Amino acid sequence: MDKAKVKKLIENLRAEIHQHDHFYYVLDKPKISDGEYDKLFRELQGLEKKFPTLVTPDSPTQRVGGEPLKAFKTVKHGIPLLSLDKANTEEEMIAFDKRVKDALKEENINYFLEMKYDGLAISLKYFKGVLTNASTRGDGVIGEDVTNNIKTIRTVPLHLQEKIDIEVRGEVILPNEDFLKLNEARAEKDEAIFANPRNAAAGSVRQLNSKITSKRPLDFMPYYGSSQPGIDTEEKIMKYLFKIGFKSNPYLWHFNNIHDVIKYIKSLEDKRGKLQYEIDGVVVKVNSIDYQKKLGATARAPRWAIAFKYPPIQGLTIIEDIKVQVGRTGAITPVAHLKPVNLAGVTVKRATLHNEDEIKRKGIKIGDHVVVQRAGDVIPEVVKFVKEKRTGKEKEFKMINKCPLCGEELFRPQGEVITRCINASCPAQVVGRLILFCMRGAMDIEHIGPALAIQLYEKKLVKDVADIYTLKKSDLTKLERFADKSAQNVIDSIQGSKDRPYDRLLFALGIRMVGSTVASLIAQHYDSLEDLFDVKAAELTKIAGIGPKVAASVEHFFSQKENQKLIERLKNQGLPIKTKKVKGPQPLKGKTFVFTGGLDKISRTDAEELVRNLGGHPSSSVSKQTDFVVAGHEPGSKFDKAKKL
Repeated sequence: MDKAKVKKLIENLRAEIHQHDHFYYVLDKPKISDGEYDKLFRELQGLEKKFPTLVTPDSPTQRVGGEPLKAFKTVKHGIPLLSLDKANTEEEMIAFDKRVKDALKEENINYFLEMKYDGLAISLKYFKGVLTNASTRGDGVIGEDVTNNIKTIRTVPLHLQEKIDIEVRGEVILPNEDFLKLNEARAEKDEAIFANPRNAAAGSVRQLNSKITSKRPLDFMPYYGSSQPGIDTEEKIMKYLFKIGFKSNPYLWHFNNIHDVIKYIKSLEDKRGKLQYEIDGVVVKVNSIDYQKKLGATARAPRWAIAFKYPPIQGLTIIEDIKVQVGRTGAITPVAHLKPVNLAGVTVKRATLHNEDEIKRKGIKIGDHVVVQRAGDVIPEVVKFVKEKRTGKEKEFKMINKCPLCGEELFRPQGEVITRCINASCPAQVVGRLILFCMRGAMDIEHIGPALAIQLYEKKLVKDVADIYTLKKSDLTKLERFADKSAQNVIDSIQGSKDRPYDRLLFALGIRMVGSTVASLIAQHYDSLEDLFDVKAAELTKIAGIGPKVAASVEHFFSQKENQKLIERLKNQGLPIKTKKVKGPQPLKGKTFVFTGGLDKISRTDAEELVRNLGGHPSSSVSKQTDFVVAGHEPGSKFDKAKKL
């Protein structure tokens, strides 16, 4: 066939497939059957395979993903992707309205409203209607190039309906139903589950292998389009984006006064639990683009927009039973077993009750009708019981006196609220220590998750964390669903963990009350784990940030002969029980850093390690002793607290 004719045929096929993608994924109105679509797609694939020089970046065949990348390239945003100021009350919304009116010296302001999807912000750039770049928000100024991954999302047009230059911004989101299916599949494979749909969407977009991204049912919802001729309001921008091929946000509205805005926000909150996607609020914008330009922005956020944040979603259900679970430190935690209730797209069957005193304080009984809530990725909790629903048949909860797993007597130290199993060989504690040891932020043994840790313990392959380093490939291939390659991946991860810094090992040991921050503090003052064998609590309390209870816990752990033997075995396996002396200048010596919000170019763990290597001290909380707060995107309450100090 003549190459010119082939080129024309390929262009026609692409145009036809793009059109059917738009009908199916954006309009939800397919015009042809799946079989007919597949036939067109296979024909295009066949022609492009025969004529590879005719393949273009906007071809529908490029959505399937390509070769894995070693790292993402960074991209500088021409116009920064700013955050939004937040409001939680009607009064704060009215105050926002007053600020806008005072600045513009206008009494009549039209506001445009859209749902605040809880996803990952992305910038798309089109040249003459063709997608040329997609990047993450990053820190607002510099993001990461995720073009190959974004191309796999069916609701992101590769080719617009008009040949224009435009930047489009929006959220990559994951439907609630698909989020649940994804987590079920990951749990079956012993992979870490995602805390919420937002984390799943972000993790999918930031995959170095775009073929993995292509298997995730991601969606894209636009909220911004760069300036175009004749478009002078937010409402017109959104209509135009729909016209050129983007999905339309189903809940868009505009009002001429703030009181109607507030009414609409309240009405949408009632629909929140029934939506296909997770939202955490409503974005309110001044509709006029001219007014937006006059209002401008601060260094952090535009003055012409605000995000109203909804409170945690609550639901009503029944406590069918209260059972206890044993944690890795022996803590006995009462857990409410609930009649299943849907909260923010997640079916909740259990909720923590924290401890015996908390149950008494709230007056909760088995059989009670209760209000439960789940905020973001927070564990569901019981807020209160509903007094009007009581029948008199409810039962008081009584704390057990023996461990449900090992049968040992339970102990509640004087002055503490937690009841504990003090048998260090209790199965729950052993497995808990194994899981903590392998987790990210500790020894980061990537391929050993909770399910494998349990299996290794039950098969008597490991009885403590030191045994992990004696595992052989042949031990693993005998396990269920373990092929040769999977076993080798585990062994490689174990060997790779020997390069972790000493303070990570100290944290990974699972000493009660010793988190990563305390472990870092101790490592700065004691060069070796062996130096801690004879340490006294009084010495440890001289370290700023370590109180008497933490110090007593550390002294107790290292005074135990079995723990000293464990550390000796880890040392013999080649683990870092000593501090590696950092050469070079220490410009951050004596300075305390707190990180909050997402860091796209570096992980939180690596950022904290960098601070330590330069002599600084990373902390998990803000206080008057904090020198610097590093705020990434979507900073939390730590950032707000820092501004008040």
